[in-house]
Amino acid sequence: MSPLPAGSTIGILGGGQLGRMLASAAAQLGFDVNIFCPGDSPPAARVAAGHWDADYDDHTALEDFAANCDVITYEFENIPVASVAHLVSCSATVRPGAKSLEVSQDRLAEKQFLNAIGIETGRFEPVESVGQLETALQALGGEGLLKTRRDGYDGKGQVRVRSGDDLDAAYKEIGGVPAILEALVPFEREISVVIARGADGETTAFDPSHNEHENGILKRSTAPCGLSQDVIARARRLAETLAHETGHVGVLALELFVLKDGTLRANEMAPRVHNSGHWTPEACATGQFEQHIRAVAGWPLGPVTRHFDAEMENLLGEEALAPPTAYPEGTVLTLYGKRDAKPGRKMGHTVRRTGAA
Repeated sequence: MSPLPAGSTIGILGGGQLGRMLASAAAQLGFDVNIFCPGDSPPAARVAAGHWDADYDDHTALEDFAANCDVITYEFENIPVASVAHLVSCSATVRPGAKSLEVSQDRLAEKQFLNAIGIETGRFEPVESVGQLETALQALGGEGLLKTRRDGYDGKGQVRVRSGDDLDAAYKEIGGVPAILEALVPFEREISVVIARGADGETTAFDPSHNEHENGILKRSTAPCGLSQDVIARARRLAETLAHETGHVGVLALELFVLKDGTLRANEMAPRVHNSGHWTPEACATGQFEQHIRAVAGWPLGPVTRHFDAEMENLLGEEALAPPTAYPEGTVLTLYGKRDAKPGRKMGHTVRRTGAA
C-alpha cells in the first residue's frame, strides 16, 4: 500500500480514550477518522467524522466500515481476531494486523511466544482447575499471582495466592476460567519501552519510562527512567525483537521488570499506544499517537528525540473533577470525555515537564 495522502480516512476499532487521542493526532495530520465501537456516543466517536455503532462480530457492519476507510487500526487488544480476519478477507488493510493482537490476548500464549523469540519472562504455570493451581503453586515455590488468561486489565482478573490459602475461593474469585499462575519477580522497578515499527520495517523507540502502580493500576510514568544506558539499550533491543517477530506496524509497548543486577524480565506486551507513553506528545519531537498514525498510514516515522524530562500521572475517578486551576503551572491536562467518574476508572492524565533533557 502506498503512503496515504492527507484527506484519506483512517478507521479505528474501539472507541475509548486511546481511540480519541489517536483520532486527534490523525486530524492534526489531515486525516479523517471513522470509529467502530458498540455503544451510544463513546469518547472517540465524539471527535471523529463517523461512528459505526455495532458489535465487533457484526460482519455486515464491518464490511460497510471497511468500504469507508482507507486503512484500519485498533485501539485496544480485545478486538476479536476473527473480526480482523474478516476485514482482511474484505481486502481491507488492517495495521498492526492480527499476529500481535492474537499473541497479546492470551497471557499464557503471550509468555510462551516471548520465550520462544528469546525474551525471558518470570516463571509461570497454566491453571485450569483448583487441583492444577495447587500443583502450580508447589512448582513456583508456594506463592504467585493467579491471573485470567484473557480480558483482565488494571488489576482486574487477578489475585495473589500462597500455599495454605483457600485455593477454591481464589479460583472462584477470578471466575473459574482458564488462568495462569505467575511467579513473583523480585524486581527493583518496572519500566516500559514504547516502540513504533513502520510499514517498511523501520523502528523508533521512545526512552523507557519508570512506571509506578497503585492497586494494580498505573499511577505515574517518569522519563528518564534512571537506569544505565546499557540496561536501556537491552530493553530497546527486546522491544525491537518483539515488533519484528510479530510483523507489527504501528506502536506497541513492552513492559519489563528490572532486577537489582540489571537483568530484564518481560511482564507483558500491549499491541497499541500505551498509557505509559502518554508523556511523549509533550516531551518528544513526535508523540506516540502521531507516530502510530504515521506508521499505519505508511508515512515515514517521526524523530522521537526527547526534549524534556517528564512525569505523567493518571487521574482516576473523581480526581479528574478538580478544576483546571488545581494543577501546578505548566501542567498539561488531558481529559478523556468519559461521563461517569467511577472509582479507579481512568478519566484523564496530566503531564508535567520536569526539566530539559
